[in-house]
Amino acid sequence: MVGRESEQETLSAFVAASGGRALVLRGDTGVGKSALLDHVAELATGAQHRVIRAAGVEAESELPFAGLHQFLYPLLSYLDRLDEVHRRVFDVVFARSEGTPPSVMTLGIAVLDLLSLAASQKPILLVLDDGQWLDASSTEVCGFVGRRLTGSSVKLIVGLRAAVRSGFDTAALPELPVTTLSEKASEQLLDMRHPGLDPRIRRLVLDEAQGNPLALLELPPHVRGGRVGRDPGELPGYTGIALPHRLQHVYGARIETLGDAVRAELLRGALDGVGAGASAGRPEGTRYRMMDADEAAACGLLGIDPLTGNFVFRHPLVRSTVVQMATPNERRAAHAVLAQVHREDLERHAMHLAASTVDPDEQVAAVLEAAADSATRRGGAVAAVAWLTRAAELSESHEERSRRLGSAAFIAGHAGQLDRAQRLVGSDTGFGQSQSPASVVASAYVALYEDGDVRSSQRQVLAAIEGMRAGGVREPDEMLTRLVNLLLAINQYASDETSWVRTHELFDSLGDLVPFMSRIYQDAWGDVVRRGAGVRERVERAFAGLGNLEPWDVTRLCAAAYHVDTLSQYRPYLQRTVDREVETGAASVGMTMLHQIMLDQMAVGEWGEAERTGQRCLELTTSHRNALFAHHTRAYLGLLAAMRGQVERARELQAAVDAWARPRGVGFLTQIADAIGTTAALSEGDYEAAYLHAIGITPPGAFTPYAHQASRTLLDLVEAALHTGRAEQARAHALAAQEANLPEISPRLALITYGALAMTATDPTEADAMYDRAETHPAAAVFPFEHARIRLAHGIRLRHTRGRKAARLSLTLAAEAFERLGAPTWTERARAELRATGAATLASSAHLAALTWQERRIADLAAGGLTNKEIGERMHLSPRTVSSHLYRVFPKLGITSRAALRDALGKIPGEQNV
Repeated sequence: MVGRESEQETLSAFVAASGGRALVLRGDTGVGKSALLDHVAELATGAQHRVIRAAGVEAESELPFAGLHQFLYPLLSYLDRLDEVHRRVFDVVFARSEGTPPSVMTLGIAVLDLLSLAASQKPILLVLDDGQWLDASSTEVCGFVGRRLTGSSVKLIVGLRAAVRSGFDTAALPELPVTTLSEKASEQLLDMRHPGLDPRIRRLVLDEAQGNPLALLELPPHVRGGRVGRDPGELPGYTGIALPHRLQHVYGARIETLGDAVRAELLRGALDGVGAGASAGRPEGTRYRMMDADEAAACGLLGIDPLTGNFVFRHPLVRSTVVQMATPNERRAAHAVLAQVHREDLERHAMHLAASTVDPDEQVAAVLEAAADSATRRGGAVAAVAWLTRAAELSESHEERSRRLGSAAFIAGHAGQLDRAQRLVGSDTGFGQSQSPASVVASAYVALYEDGDVRSSQRQVLAAIEGMRAGGVREPDEMLTRLVNLLLAINQYASDETSWVRTHELFDSLGDLVPFMSRIYQDAWGDVVRRGAGVRERVERAFAGLGNLEPWDVTRLCAAAYHVDTLSQYRPYLQRTVDREVETGAASVGMTMLHQIMLDQMAVGEWGEAERTGQRCLELTTSHRNALFAHHTRAYLGLLAAMRGQVERARELQAAVDAWARPRGVGFLTQIADAIGTTAALSEGDYEAAYLHAIGITPPGAFTPYAHQASRTLLDLVEAALHTGRAEQARAHALAAQEANLPEISPRLALITYGALAMTATDPTEADAMYDRAETHPAAAVFPFEHARIRLAHGIRLRHTRGRKAARLSLTLAAEAFERLGAPTWTERARAELRATGAATLASSAHLAALTWQERRIADLAAGGLTNKEIGERMHLSPRTVSSHLYRVFPKLGITSRAALRDALGKIPGEQNV
């Protein structure tokens, strides 16, 4: 530890500090990071910490969670003491059972719980060397955990090679730079380890090493040995070569002296990622165990792991040099041996098998394809693309090669790698000039998402499906299913009645070849007014098998849930999964998940969170050049801005979306653009403009077929019509909703249908009944914006029909809801109506004012009859947290039971405003 006094002081303080924390050591190759990690491990051991070591391995950097397994393997005995949810998380991650792949957050929380449990007996120090080679999934989790160790008894220290980019670069963990030694320290270290050097050689080593400790230790024997008759100043091949290459040359000279059998043994260890330094990497039995390698240990290439007694590489550069010096045939032979060693581990077996194979081999290709499926389910879509591409290269038939390339392109598209998807499509030349179905899937996907080309992609996919039908397909087919689902997505974006009718006819002719899940999408994504009955229940049944679904199947089902307004039920899964898909999995799926999370946040009144989600999604879609999703995101941001009364911004986004989508025929987005115009005009009180925008979506008294915004803007059209003297059109529209049985399709449609019927009723008895039905509907607490608008309309009606006093409660509740939502123009409208009742200020109970927004929402949901578990799922809280909030709410409202909530929430404002 010569010249490392400052670093030693910092590391001593790190170990001695109370509570958990993380630290990153970053420096060049050979600068002494591993030695400092050894030092901190010794300090921690002396301080009665349990030390767990792991090491990143370049050969495993694409294996999802390979690095995390190193850290957690010694703690597996604690798993049984975790709750069932967290046990299932680890079972899925380590492929011990099938299930829903966890998000970074979900897995990170599970890891924190496991570490906390293990550290309750003895503090833990986690030591990670060569963190730059850690797989992306593990890096994300380690970063998440490292940022949340405060207050625990766990510390994390990571060594990173400065010249290599890694996920830790953005992990926001504290860093300690490890620099080269000073000239004085370099001389001291060199003289201590290599005394009596010829002055010229000593000077040469100091100059070449440039303060790098490893070079100071390793160069002298190389310069002196075998140099008889040469000028000590000559070091052939070194000029202009970076230090790591020089050191690899140093190790190469030693490796060349070894026998063939020992070199082969070292190569097998290197290719399987055997650890370097004091950390042997994985637990015994899970990596190749080098045998009969004493010769390599004698010349300083290997050391002995003190815990296992196994050989380990003395430095990562030894491992790299062994691989670089091997011939291709030697590497393939080593991989073949390792494939047999790991035949019980699907992904590791496939990785080595593929590397050992040169000529097409259908059996190897099939193993790689199975490994790709496994990786996809675990959130490793990026790795799956590489394995499927290799599987295609090893396929024995053009048909299988084309199918696997198509699958690779399909997943690459979902992973946001549109360029790679295009290259994969272009490499599929097996069918001459005719496109294979797999190629159609990939090329149409790229055309749709990169440039919003719904017309040509629609023609391509329709022709491919019709071609497969004409070709006599009789059994369910994976490629046909992909084509079917892609056509449904294209049709959803096109929102064109003619295309949908043609699709229905085509699917009818295919019968049972169209999967039941695709039938759900067919009915939900197209025309929910005419085909939405029963979709809600079908989506619920499909989600019961969530563990077997691919990530894109989940987002498709969530899209169906959105159309029937039950997305809140599935949002907890989306939030658990989205980070993983964005970082290491299917990035395009992650974008869709962000859209869906944002839509639910908008629906339930979490508008600030929705804005942040939308901005994150816009950055992601823009960086991936996914033009369709980028404009889709702008559309939702525009709609949110309109709801919040940010009219200028809303119209800017509306114009951008409309200008891009209308020439391309992307009707889904042009409808949202019209909805932005409607909502912005309503926010301003410009009801004539709102009406004109609304009838651009659907005429009053009808719901335009295959226009998804037609039913969603029901309340907008009715309000705008009433305020512009078009009572007849407003009533016709409300009755059309009732006749179409919209309340049976979704809870939100039920809420706004009853509200529209109440607003347009001329009979006071019917109006009262419908307002009561709307305001007591369970959906009222879930969709606060629509509920507040209905209450505002009710209050206005009561003021005109029953007097000022009768109107105050509804107007108070409406004004408070708008204020909580952050809708200032709507708030002011409600306040103006409230002032018209004679109330000088916004009537608000002192009790209610004492409730936080979260407490008020929990109270509303509890008053609506939801259990703590159901409330927690809606608000993404644990049932225990919900219970704690209610415990604080009861005394604020002066009640002692849940049954009294509804009366307490209703009476207190009314009593104060009488």
